[in-house]
Amino acid sequence: MRKFLLTLTTVIALFFTSIPILAEDFSVAAKHAIAVEVSSGKILYEQDAETKASIASISKTLSIYLVYEALAKGEIALDTMVDISDYPYSLTSNTELSNVNLDARSYSVRDLLNASLITSSNSAIIALAEKIAGSEAAFVDRMKAKVQEWGITDAKIVNVSGLDNTDLGENIYPGSSPEDVNMFSALDVAIIARRLILDYPQVLDITSLNAYDFGGYTYYSTNQMLSDGTHARGGVDGLKTGTSNSAGSSFLATTQQAGMRIITVVLNATDGLTSPENRFVVTNDLMNYVYSNFSLVTLVKKGEAFEDSKIKVFNGEKETSPVVAAADLTVVQRNQTDNVPTATFTTDIKEIDAPLKAGTLVGKLQLKDQDFIGKGYISEQASVDMIIPSDMKEASWPFSWWNQFVRYVNEKL
Repeated sequence: MRKFLLTLTTVIALFFTSIPILAEDFSVAAKHAIAVEVSSGKILYEQDAETKASIASISKTLSIYLVYEALAKGEIALDTMVDISDYPYSLTSNTELSNVNLDARSYSVRDLLNASLITSSNSAIIALAEKIAGSEAAFVDRMKAKVQEWGITDAKIVNVSGLDNTDLGENIYPGSSPEDVNMFSALDVAIIARRLILDYPQVLDITSLNAYDFGGYTYYSTNQMLSDGTHARGGVDGLKTGTSNSAGSSFLATTQQAGMRIITVVLNATDGLTSPENRFVVTNDLMNYVYSNFSLVTLVKKGEAFEDSKIKVFNGEKETSPVVAAADLTVVQRNQTDNVPTATFTTDIKEIDAPLKAGTLVGKLQLKDQDFIGKGYISEQASVDMIIPSDMKEASWPFSWWNQFVRYVNEKL
């Protein structure tokens, strides 16, 4: 009987945890929040996501993007040694700030990258900025230019670390005030994080680490949702915590489950300064909500036509050729909805001349999703190339000759 009751209890528990949490019944215990699917940029949840707020060390996500960009351009290498100037070194004496021991005063880019991402070292990211741009101020200018490229036009950026300017003494950005802090919206943070993951996915090799060695010391990740953390959740492999008096307790996370990678942003979790763990609890709730309500589905598979898509062929063995997707076209949709996304095949080619080669680009298959949350997407909706699937020879003689003659008469006479 006891075994039966235990089994029954387990079944009931599994049943209720699989029930989707309806949007109208769900809210995040934080001031600002957003959830986005990475591959498509589709917004899956938002809560006051466009209001600017202090984000503290989450600012480092943008700084790290520019470090990877400098690596890609050859401005630095992972083994490049970086001398620690007096400015970032002086910050290591403030035990209230996240940092690592920098007494050796010279470290590799690789080591400083790890310190910036895993333990949120403020001095490490400042040292990297000085190495790459010559000064923190010059690096801040790069940060401002980069977010402008991404359509973020109203963020406030005054330093590379996300510290309050009051912590930086005389080293604040020219023209800024001691009271200034970096200000972004949750939406802005999601845009930056998505670009980082898509353009430099190797960042997850670092942010997924529970601990690392630096200068003879072992340091541990600030992300308590990693495998060894107090709030461990399978699939979580990043990305950045942030805490300050102005920002409260915040968390930018990413996880992959059931083939769908998402980004979640929680800014200023309720009672976060007194209970920093709240940001992880709230993030876990948000992830549960997303995965119980949305799924990544394939609308059109690679190599498949869409609604009998084809194109007219001149002087070929056949009068038409099928047109197929060059890659999967995927879309995130609600698990229970009648509003199913579709797509549209577009081409500027009325007729294509034989012979045809497999892989010839002839048009686009554009996703048409009208199930919007907020602005819907943080980028343009997805599209895939539509191509010729196989070679096609010219029509044999005399049909080929006749086709050319008819075209000449129609066009020239």
